[in-house]
Amino acid sequence: MKPAPRHVLVAVCLAVLLSGCAATDIGPGYYWQSVTGHLKLMHAARPVRDWLDDPATPPALQQKLQLTQRIRSFAVTELGLPDNASYRRYADLHRKAAVYNVVAAPALSLRLQQWCFPVAGCVGYRGYYDEDEARAFAAGLGSDLDVAVYPVPAYSTLGWMNWAGGDPLLNTFIGYPEGELARLIFHELAHQVVYASGDTVFNESFATAVERIGGARWRAQADEAARKTYAEFDGRRQAFRALTRATRDQLQTLYEDPSLDETAKRARKAELMQAFRQRYADLREDWGGYKGYDAWVARANNASFGAQAAYDQWVPAFETLFAREGRDFARFYDAVRALARQPAAERQAALQALDPTARPPSTP
Repeated sequence: MKPAPRHVLVAVCLAVLLSGCAATDIGPGYYWQSVTGHLKLMHAARPVRDWLDDPATPPALQQKLQLTQRIRSFAVTELGLPDNASYRRYADLHRKAAVYNVVAAPALSLRLQQWCFPVAGCVGYRGYYDEDEARAFAAGLGSDLDVAVYPVPAYSTLGWMNWAGGDPLLNTFIGYPEGELARLIFHELAHQVVYASGDTVFNESFATAVERIGGARWRAQADEAARKTYAEFDGRRQAFRALTRATRDQLQTLYEDPSLDETAKRARKAELMQAFRQRYADLREDWGGYKGYDAWVARANNASFGAQAAYDQWVPAFETLFAREGRDFARFYDAVRALARQPAAERQAALQALDPTARPPSTP
C-alpha cells in the first residue's frame, strides 16, 4: 500500500493521540487545533546542538540542555528506553504549559468522563493548546459535573512523530531540578515502549513506575547537591500524594456507601473537602509556605482527584513486576507488553494479583 502523505499522517496521529471527540461534539474544530497546535510546537523546535552553538542562548539554558542529553543517553544505556529522535531538540513555546487538559467527573463519583477515538481508545481528558479554549470547553460541560482544567508540561506522541523530529524538550519543564527533569524524560519515553489502547490508568502507572525506578538509578550517580535538592522536592511531593490518596480513598468509600442518600453524600463530601484543604494548609506551614500545590488544591474536586489516580494506581504492581523479572528492563518491558495485549479485565486482574492491597481504579 502506498504510504499516506506526511501531512495526512500528522493529522491522523494527532487527532487520535492528543485527545478525543465526544459523541456530542463531533467536528473539525477540535482536530484542527490539535494538528495546528502540534505543528507549531514542532516548528519552534531546533536541534539542541544549534541552541548550544548559539551565543544568544543563556548560559543557564545551555547547562540544562547539556544535562538533558546526558539524561537522554542514560535512558538508553541504563534503562533500555528508545534511542530515537525524541528529546534531541528544544522549543520555547512562550507559555507555561504544552497543553491544557480538561477532566470531568460526576458530583458523586471519581470516574472520569471519557472521550473516545480510534487507536488510542478512550481517555479521561481532552487536551487543548490554548488555555482559553480549554476553559471554554470546560464551561460548556454542564453544572452537574465536577470539572477541572490543568496545565500539562509535556506529552508523548508515542514515538509516531520521530520521523519528523520526535517529541522535543520544552521551556515548560526545562527549568525543573535535575532529578525531576530526569523523571519526566524517563516517563515520556516509557510511553513509547508500551501503550494499551483505552487504558489510561495502565499507561500512566507504567510510565510512572519507569520514572521512579529510573529516577532512583539516575540519582545514585548524581552529585550530592542534586540529590539533596531532589530529596527536599520529593519529600513535599510524597507528603502531598499521601494526603490526596487518603482523601481520594475517603471520597470513594463515601460514594460507594449504599446506606447514604444523595443529600447526605453531598454534605459529607463538603466536609471531606474542607478537611483536605485544612490538612494541606498544615502541610504548607510545615514546608515554610511552599506554594507549589496551591493551584491544585484550589481546583480540587472529583475530576482532579480522579485524574491523579491514573498516575499512581498500579505503580506498586509494576514495581513488583520489575522485581519479579530480575530488575532487568528488557524482560520487564516484555512482561508489560504481554499485559497490554490482554483484555482489560484480565489485565486488571493480573495487576491486582501483583498488588493485592490496591483498590480497583475508579478511572477506566
